[in-house]
Amino acid sequence: MLENLNKFERYIYYALMIMLAGVILFGVLELAFILVASLFTDTAFRLSHHEILQIFGYFLLILIGIELLETIKAYLIKNEIQVEIIILVAIIAVARKIILLDPFLEGAEAFQAPEIIALGGVIIALAASYYLIKKRSEGA
Repeated sequence: MLENLNKFERYIYYALMIMLAGVILFGVLELAFILVASLFTDTAFRLSHHEILQIFGYFLLILIGIELLETIKAYLIKNEIQVEIIILVAIIAVARKIILLDPFLEGAEAFQAPEIIALGGVIIALAASYYLIKKRSEGA
């Protein structure tokens, strides 16, 4: 029974890898389309700050997808969850959030001090976690 359950789990992981690879492929194609469209719709070949933030966001989303694919692949190879890779995905996700903060937003849409302090706390916690995991793996 457990052997059948393990086979089923592996099939699910393979299906997830294939679907995630498709999402990454379409994400790269959409990023290329947005970049080309943004550059060539204006005759000045300039991107506005909103377009640059949107493009950075797509780049980082694709990186997050690649890291998630790496997590699934590592699980299939070693049959254990790689916590280091998961923390890296979280760091990239938080970095994406910070990079995409629009400094030109005002009023209710702008980030307030408590939200920025909370993001700083999350960054410190993730960095400390990553440091401790790296230190443990180097010591072992």
